Amino acid sequence: MISAGDADPGSVLILGDSLAFHGPDGAYRPTDPRLFGTRVGQGLGKTVDLVARPGWTTRDIWWALTKDPVVWGVYLPRASHVLLAVGGMDALPAAAPTWVRESISFIRPGALRRRVRSAFLRASPVVIKTSSGRLRQLPQHATDHYLSRIVNGIRTFRPNVAIATLTPAPYRSALYPSAAPHASAVAAMHAWAREAKVDVIDLEPLSAHFAHNAPPPNPDGLHWSWPMHEQVAEDILALWVDPLNEQPLNATRFD
Repeated sequence: MISAGDADPGSVLILGDSLAFHGPDGAYRPTDPRLFGTRVGQGLGKTVDLVARPGWTTRDIWWALTKDPVVWGVYLPRASHVLLAVGGMDALPAAAPTWVRESISFIRPGALRRRVRSAFLRASPVVIKTSSGRLRQLPQHATDHYLSRIVNGIRTFRPNVAIATLTPAPYRSALYPSAAPHASAVAAMHAWAREAKVDVIDLEPLSAHFAHNAPPPNPDGLHWSWPMHEQVAEDILALWVDPLNEQPLNATRFD
């Protein structure tokens, strides 16, 4: 059992997906100084604990928070700040329910699994385009449900931790040829955050700014350029650093 008295606060816990460790041309070590999380840690003078995998949804984050003893037993007790950098994968259009995609990994033998995965990847953009992106990777009600469970769980054991969330990131990818779910997902994140009293870093203005400059905000259609990482970090630090004395704020600043 974790209690606030066991905590040695002083780190930033980032719960996310591949955006947290992916640059414009591939995955990078979580300590790379150009990643937004590393920049936030440097700006706050704190270490960063990153819990993230490609394709993770809010459901995966909930499972990590409750099932991984390193997350709930080490990272959370020492965290003074928690960033929910998740939700973008939830809102991407889907060709089939998420469990179908994830179950491909269990197909044996390997040669058959590779053929099935290749066929799924070829068919997905066609199905998404044909269906106009009506199906999401995770339904909005499930996203809200898991976000609430995550925040309630964190606050149960770390009631004074500062919590913020990113809105779902804009994308333009041939793998997901529909932006139909995006606007409603952004609005839903704002609505959920108001109800949960969680601060929000809105990615829409940042992406709009970089869309008219070089390099574009997401060179591969999904992941961010280094200037985008830098600006995201600056917006997070603007929220979490006291402008009067430039010291980290260790309490949620939801207004």
